[in-house]
Amino acid sequence: MADTESPKLSHNEVLKDAVPTLAGTLAATMADPAADRFSDDDTQFLKFHGAYQQDDRDLRKTGKKYMMMIRGRIPGGVMTAAQYAVFDQLADDYGNQTLRLTTRQSIQFHGVLLHGLGPLIKKINESLLSTLAACGDVNRNITASPTPATTKARELVYQDSVRLADALAPQTKAYHSIWIDGVQLDLEDKANKDFVDTLYGKTYLHRKFKASLVIPPVNDMDVFTNDLGFIAITDGDTLLGYNVVVGGGMGRSHNNQATFPRLGDVVGFLPADKVVDVAKAVLTIHRDFGDRTDRKHARLKYVVAEKGVDWLRAEINARTGFTLGPVRAYEFATTGDLYGWHRAVDGSQFLTLYVETGRIKDVEGHTLKAALRQVADQFPSVEFRLSANQNIILANVTDADRAGIEALLASHGVKVSDQASIMHAASMACPSLPTCGLGLAESERALPGFINRIEKLGGELGLGGEEIIIRSTGCPNGCARPYMAEIAFVGKGPGRYQLWVGGNASGTRLNRVYKEMIKEIDLEAELGPLLTRWKAERTSGERFGDFAARVIWPELDDAAAAQN
Repeated sequence: MADTESPKLSHNEVLKDAVPTLAGTLAATMADPAADRFSDDDTQFLKFHGAYQQDDRDLRKTGKKYMMMIRGRIPGGVMTAAQYAVFDQLADDYGNQTLRLTTRQSIQFHGVLLHGLGPLIKKINESLLSTLAACGDVNRNITASPTPATTKARELVYQDSVRLADALAPQTKAYHSIWIDGVQLDLEDKANKDFVDTLYGKTYLHRKFKASLVIPPVNDMDVFTNDLGFIAITDGDTLLGYNVVVGGGMGRSHNNQATFPRLGDVVGFLPADKVVDVAKAVLTIHRDFGDRTDRKHARLKYVVAEKGVDWLRAEINARTGFTLGPVRAYEFATTGDLYGWHRAVDGSQFLTLYVETGRIKDVEGHTLKAALRQVADQFPSVEFRLSANQNIILANVTDADRAGIEALLASHGVKVSDQASIMHAASMACPSLPTCGLGLAESERALPGFINRIEKLGGELGLGGEEIIIRSTGCPNGCARPYMAEIAFVGKGPGRYQLWVGGNASGTRLNRVYKEMIKEIDLEAELGPLLTRWKAERTSGERFGDFAARVIWPELDDAAAAQN
């Protein structure tokens, strides 16, 4: 019998095997005053340190201008006022004078030049936060429901997010060497060449790994879209444990049926003290069984889809040494944030502020960035909490401080009530153009206008005031979780989008493709008939996504069957 060749590893796997410390030549490049970019190989190492090399695509016709996007690692999205002030100042000193809230409770800096990267990351670390593993083939930022405690159990869930962030962080000394000491590791040193991370191994994971914790009835983390999710089961102030969810993920590629969005499976229940053990078990299952030959097929969701839930449960039990219990009852009602002022269980107050497409910036009449910085400076006990819906929460506010904060915000044109229309408040978009190298179409810069047009159309049809969850991404990778939305625009090319419909308000159902391609200019012509049918054929109070799943999906199936 002829020998069969082993599948060829992807280039990223070869790189990680050759330089397991992930140091590359990053420090050496930053020490070169003439350098304006990292090498292609170094850009792959750079991701593990929390940064991407990009270019301003608006300027490509005049030549590439290289710049960096840097992402903070902020477990559960919780920051002190002092930490938030540091991030705000760094955006002014090194970035494009804006802060971008992400769908994973982090903050991104855009427009940072190469020689600003080192000082920026060092100052983040001095604030006692980090960028380590905010990107790369490792566990990313741990997300957890950020709304201040309505029960004491909520604080325990946040504490578990911090424990998980520490337990799942890679251990390479390259991060401290590069960003704190500014020293290039010797790539030929035997200890560096032979480095093996105690959790991840020598070559880390096959692709990114996302984990999240959530507290019913609010699914504000979209827990089923994660590689690993924990659904808190509580009894009053007591955290009984978690239902564990495994195998979710949004990313896919156009015209590649082997790639697809997937909801995670609920595989069992665990006591709260076993959360780290189970997380390590699931992560190492990905490490040991994922695809290292095709990065488009490398996420944990494909392992679960192909091997099955029974196999997965048995693997988790074997690796932890205990048996997952039966799934406990739970119910989700919404994925949305709680806007406006509210009171926490400890008596303090909190305020959720809408941030359009997650971009904290100053524009005429609405100087949100300046307002939040002044809150951080003048009210140092306030906590800044970032939501996975790209909004910001000012927490731990005393009754005595509420009026002062409200007056400060008002002086900058920032409302605390009626902050946004119901559709804008339920929307999300990825940045896409001009910064993301993967963007095929506009997203952040286009979605507000799309929603304005949809609201106008709905008003003309007598549907004004109806909430529809609308999300947009510039490519199919799914960073704004479009495949969970009631209506989603997924970029296919300049001014062209795939149209998806049928998600639900609780974040428990994927949507489906309605049109393979629509033109931006034809938005009203494409959506008008759908909204008209929704009004005419909906059941009492039926949301658009539920109507689409009940009526439009069967019609799509019938049409496909007729073609075949």
